[in-house]
Amino acid sequence: MTARFSLASLVLLLTLLFAGAALAVKPDEVLADPALEARARTLSEQLRCMVCQNQSIDDSDADLARDLRVLVRQRLVAGDSDRQVIDYIVSRYGEFVLLKPRFSLRNALLWGAPVFLLLAGGAVVVLGARSRRSAPADMLTAEEKAALDKMLGN
Repeated sequence: MTARFSLASLVLLLTLLFAGAALAVKPDEVLADPALEARARTLSEQLRCMVCQNQSIDDSDADLARDLRVLVRQRLVAGDSDRQVIDYIVSRYGEFVLLKPRFSLRNALLWGAPVFLLLAGGAVVVLGARSRRSAPADMLTAEEKAALDKMLGN
């Protein structure tokens, strides 16, 4: 009895774990040409749902994701290459629509700025510490030193 219960619990747990992984593509969206449909699925996995934000349009049930899936398929049927489809969608929705952003100077600056600021801050700290160490410890004039020695009884 416990073995059956354990197996049933395991099956139920796995079903619940993978329930969210079901694709949101509706049967009326699927293209008749299997090669074009495979390309559409590949492209849909690269595009972000603007409503869900961390989900691809292939996995999202949002209306906007459905519209984007249909748009991808329309562009493929029209004869666009994968690159042209992505470029078209990026031109309309911005680079945020890509789950993996393209490498560009702007992105390099965005990701490199924290590293640059950390290095610059470290350089300021090191240079500040060096300048304090190299500053003369004796800042008194000869008259002040003599007055101090007189007060201390030296």
